[in-house]
Amino acid sequence: MNPPHTTAASNIPGYTLGQPGSAHSPMSEQDFALLKTTLLFSEDDLRHLRMAAEVLADQVEDVLDVWYGFVGANPHLLRYFNGPSGTPDAAYLAAVRQRFAAWILDTTHAHYDRAWLDYQYEIGLRHTRHKKNKTDGVASPSEVIHLRYLIAFVVPLSLTMKPFLAKKGHSAQDVENMHLAWFKAVTLTAALWAQAYVPAQDY
Repeated sequence: MNPPHTTAASNIPGYTLGQPGSAHSPMSEQDFALLKTTLLFSEDDLRHLRMAAEVLADQVEDVLDVWYGFVGANPHLLRYFNGPSGTPDAAYLAAVRQRFAAWILDTTHAHYDRAWLDYQYEIGLRHTRHKKNKTDGVASPSEVIHLRYLIAFVVPLSLTMKPFLAKKGHSAQDVENMHLAWFKAVTLTAALWAQAYVPAQDY
């Protein structure tokens, strides 16, 4: 089992990667391997994700500024973070941001083991009526993040990353390879998160 990738991550409220309180993914190792095969996810992608981890290590907050700016500029997305008053809950946004930062590091460090797989299922559940709002004890009127936006978010999370990957002087080909690996990893996680939304026989 891999520990959290940063010391800070272990102190983030609600961050349960590798911890007993995290959900257990019902996906088998065989199905997980087949999903990665379908995404053309290779050892070369893992290598470039680890390269991206070094590139992004001191840029995570800047990346999150872009993503949060995108959400904040779109009321139909920001509403999922509203409190009982109908306005954004700042504490809720801040708590999610800490775990989002850890997710970037976990994704690029590329430990795609059972603990990581289980935690993706946990994250998926936290977007559904089963667990949304419960991790942070918020009273948001939104009880689910609709699946259509979870899937659509693959695009902004992927496209906005390339400029950050290009900031450390790597060759154009390395940047392209890191970006492609990131796109595959984001698509993989979205596919895994979606498992929490649908009946097992349909997934």
